[in-house]
Amino acid sequence: MKVLIVGSGGREHAIAASAAKSPKVEKMYCAPGNAGIAEYAECVPIGAMEFDKLVAFAKENAVDLVIVGMDDPLVGGLVDELEAAGIRTFGPRKNAAILEGSKAFSKDLMKKYEIPTAGYENFTDPEAALAYLETAKFPIVLKADGLALGKGVLICQNLEEAKEGVRTIMLDKKFGTAGNEMVIEEFMTGREVSVLSFVDGKTIKTMTSAQDHKRAGDGDTGLNTGGMGTFSPSPFYTKEVEDFCSKYIYQKTVDAMAAEGREFKGIIFFGLMLTEDGPKVLEYNARFGDPEAQVVLPRMKNDLIEVAEACIDGTLDEIDLQFEDNAAVCVVLASDGYPVSYEKGFPIRGLEKFKEHEGYYCFHAGTKFDGDEIVTNGGRVLGITAKGKNLKEARANAYAATEWVQFENKYMRHDIGKAIDEA
Repeated sequence: MKVLIVGSGGREHAIAASAAKSPKVEKMYCAPGNAGIAEYAECVPIGAMEFDKLVAFAKENAVDLVIVGMDDPLVGGLVDELEAAGIRTFGPRKNAAILEGSKAFSKDLMKKYEIPTAGYENFTDPEAALAYLETAKFPIVLKADGLALGKGVLICQNLEEAKEGVRTIMLDKKFGTAGNEMVIEEFMTGREVSVLSFVDGKTIKTMTSAQDHKRAGDGDTGLNTGGMGTFSPSPFYTKEVEDFCSKYIYQKTVDAMAAEGREFKGIIFFGLMLTEDGPKVLEYNARFGDPEAQVVLPRMKNDLIEVAEACIDGTLDEIDLQFEDNAAVCVVLASDGYPVSYEKGFPIRGLEKFKEHEGYYCFHAGTKFDGDEIVTNGGRVLGITAKGKNLKEARANAYAATEWVQFENKYMRHDIGKAIDEA
């Protein structure tokens, strides 16, 4: 079959690498792709939001399956457009992708169906938000309602910071139209865990757990980023936690969406906080996390294409989802200055080493070809992933592999998965 992947980051590279292992796949395309994805797929210069061009390309090239990796096209309704053209597509339709597209919607859904989450209020009027903050307990969390590249969340320690946050999100519109509505949420403390899941509208099958590191600097300092590294599984995601979430969060979310007439097919990412009062939902995403996909997919035993088709066909209950009994760690190599400002276009050396070592992966996030050379083309450049028999070994392997790769202004965190040593 012919497969088209939509997106251009490390997540899409991980999807392409996983899909390439399927005996069902004879030809793969990626729009727009990157220099790493080009090893598996023919990259075509169509942007993820160019819906008409994507539909036309899929029809002209007799594409059998489209996998939409990114949030923007999902929330924008790309799946609906492709399905209307008769093209099988893996990912939620627009009315279901709102689970990620609107934080106000997802908070209201959780309240209505009694899914554990932090207390909150939604605001469309900045003055009302400021008045509410006068009586609030600090620290407190401000969230832009819409998509903001993982950066639309502000943790405010006091009233002054919170007032500045309202200005940033709702008045200055730092995150664009994502800030037209804002959620003010109680601050939760505890361990964070990410759990990805496959969903076919009624059945949900969770993948192995993971944990992301969002802050740019060591020790969780600096600005929020799209993710500086991950590890899988999380030692804090115990059987007890899994049982609680299965009963009170996972299936209830799928059923709630169905009850609202928003049948969800695709990936639901559960961002969880393990609080003293039990696990609570921090956020939902409607697609594979990035870089979480870079540690979860290499550990998956199943044929990704088979699972994706089962989600589309409503036969996920027939799939025995399995993961390797090992661990993986991903360290993101970024451009120094990310996420604010950074230079691009530097040649990358050492990529060939990954072909020589099994269990090591170099997922491209921000790269492109410059003639025959691969050069940096983004803030997050590469995701260096390694497996090991346990998390400590995987972490050591991943950091050793970061030394194989060199480019000017290379930057990374040195404490990805350090919590492993404390578990």
